[in-house]
Parts: sequence; C-alpha cells; structure tokens
Amino acid sequence: MVLRNWAGNIEFSAGELVSCASVEELQEVVAAAERVRVLGSGHSFNRIADTTGTFLSVAGLPPVIDVDTDARQVTVSAGLRYGEVTTRLHASGLALHNLGSLPHISIAGACSTGTHGSGDANGTLASAVAAIDLVRADGSLTRVRRGEPDFPGSVLALGGMGVIVGLTLDAVPAFDVRQFVYEGVPLERLGTDFEEIWPSAYSVSAFTDWQKPAQIWRKALADQEPLEPGWLGSTPADGPRHPVPGMPATYSTEQLGVPGPWFERLPHFQLRFTPSTGEELQSEYFVPRAMAPAAFEALTRLGSQMAGLLQISEVRTIAAEDLWLSPSQGRDTVALHFTWVREPVAVQKVVEQIEAALESFDARPHWGKVFATDSPRALYEHAGDFAELLERSDPNGKFRNDFLDRYWPRDPR
Repeated sequence: MVLRNWAGNIEFSAGELVSCASVEELQEVVAAAERVRVLGSGHSFNRIADTTGTFLSVAGLPPVIDVDTDARQVTVSAGLRYGEVTTRLHASGLALHNLGSLPHISIAGACSTGTHGSGDANGTLASAVAAIDLVRADGSLTRVRRGEPDFPGSVLALGGMGVIVGLTLDAVPAFDVRQFVYEGVPLERLGTDFEEIWPSAYSVSAFTDWQKPAQIWRKALADQEPLEPGWLGSTPADGPRHPVPGMPATYSTEQLGVPGPWFERLPHFQLRFTPSTGEELQSEYFVPRAMAPAAFEALTRLGSQMAGLLQISEVRTIAAEDLWLSPSQGRDTVALHFTWVREPVAVQKVVEQIEAALESFDARPHWGKVFATDSPRALYEHAGDFAELLERSDPNGKFRNDFLDRYWPRDPR
C-alpha cells in the first residue's frame, strides 16, 4: 500500500495506516509502538507527518461535538474536520473566531502546524484551543489546559508531544459575514495603503502574482457599511471568483455581498467541493506586520522569477499570540502564501530565492509547507523552552521523526 499526502508530492515511509475505533485502543497501540506519528487530512507539503514506525489516524475515533453554550466552548474529537463541526456549533448560536481557507482540514492537524486564517484581530486557529487531550508515549491519557506552564508549547507542537485525541475550543457568538471581491488594485498600493486595506473588514486577503494588479477579498461583518465606489482604484467583481486564475468559481464560498453565516464565508472554499486536484505545492512565510510593505517590494522584484511556477500568492494578517511555535508568536504578523505548480526541483530553487529576499525580515516558514532553511528554530524566542519540553515529554523519542530530528535535534548530552 502506497500512502501519499494530499498533494501527492510526498510518499510516506510507512506502508500501513492504523485507524483506532476508540481512545482505549489507541492508547494500547501507542504504548506498544517504538515510533508513532499521526496523519491528519494530509494537507501538508513536507515530511512533518512521516514515520518509519506506526502511522496512526484519529479519524476513526468516535465523533464528539460537545457544545457548552454557557462556557462558550466546544469539545471535539481530534480527527474531525472543521466543516464537520461548524454547522453544529452555529446551530447552538456560537462560532469559532476564525477558519482557514479549507473547511476540509482536520482540527488537530491544523492546530498542530499553525494554520491561521486571516484578520487583524484574529489569532491562528490554535489560539482558540483552551485544552487538549493527549496520549503520551506510555499510553497514558492526560489533559493540558490553558494557563498551565507547558500549554504554550503543547498545542502547536508539530506532533512531538503525543497523539492529540480531543480539543476544547473557545467560541464566540455566531455572526454573519458578507464577502466582496475587488479587482485591479495596483500592486504598489498593497504597501502604500496597507493600513487601509487589512483593517477594512473582519478578514481580508489579497491575491497576486507579484507582477499584475491584485485582487482583494474582504469578508466583512454583515452590518458593516459598504466601501466607497472605486476603492483603491479597484472594480468590484461582477461575478464569483476563484483565488487561482482559471479554476471554477463554483468551488468558492458565496460572494457579491450576499450575507451568510460565518462558516460559509470565512473559508475561501465550500466543504462540498474538493477545491483542486492537489496538483500543487505550497510555501508560506510570516513577517512582522511593520515590515510587510518592504517585504512586498522584495517579492515584487522577484515576480518575474516566479512566472510559470506560481499559480497565486495570498497575503493575510494574523494577530500576535503566545503559543511558542506559532507563526505570530510575540508579534502581529503578515502571512505571505505561495501556491506553486507541482514541480519540486524548480520550486525549491525559487523558494531559496524568496528566503534570501526575506531574510532581513525575520521570515518564519510554515511548518507544514515547502521551505529551504535548515534553522527555522532560530526565529522563535521560545525555541529553547520547546526543545526542553520535547525532551522532557518524550525522552525516548517515540513521537520523533526525521523532520523533528532535523529541525529540533536532541541535546547530545
């Protein structure tokens, strides 16, 4: 049996994926295994999930969606996808503060790798986590709660702390959103009008190839006043759009200002459609918000080198938070995302150019996507704390793999 990731660019080392029907069964499997890693929805583009040991899926665990309206929280089983939880939560009058582009991704996998969504006031998806239930190396089940010393290093932990089997997420009152797409925004205005663009709605994305005018997607609260005609020299889209030129707009969530619930507007894509064939690679880098306009200029100078490889690039904002390995740890952040054609050798070369261009901006790479740097840990102020927590939580390296050994090598002592 050949196991591959969603994009098909990674063939996993393990030949078998073990799915457990209960937490108790999973505890027994983990306790008996020499090495263990968990595969979520497979929406990663490097070997972060790979293992030569036991490959686990938590998708077969009994589905749990326990909504506590008084506490404004929802407790879910780790293998559920966001799109499987949001409708139940909305029916209870609650919402999650943010969602990623895809409702198809697993909750535990998204939180473990830094999936983030967008919005000046919105942290990553992991910032909503109030507690996690983990199966440790010896098979024991433990809960780690917000406020405990190890919590900031345990939620977004790249799979190194154990197997997440459940999460409790903070919720907010349900809300409606209207989505607008604006075309023909001059590329230079992404920088010169930065503070007008990204605070203009609850969630904002700019799509560009770093050569031609940009397209801006504004996801505004339903009661927000509309913008003036000709905003930033743009033209409102006259029909639905897909972020990637040439792809069917039917995959996208509803636009043209039609109000709808948060879970049907904050993602770019509808759950009932597969947004693409997976014939792509992705990279992403996170720079401090104050440095974003200068980073845009650096990428514009590289625009011609990306031609033929870049399908689209997306710019989003993320609020600062305290999770140790979060892309926005300690700083308000701008995310620079790249969707490439699936040509790994050519993409690797241009990724190296991008990293060189962004080096002076302290650009953190996305843990689950294609990057070239060998020392991402140097960009995190709590790198030492996380390395110590990894060693203390898993001294025999049961949850380690080549990815963790490369970027978070064990103390030789």
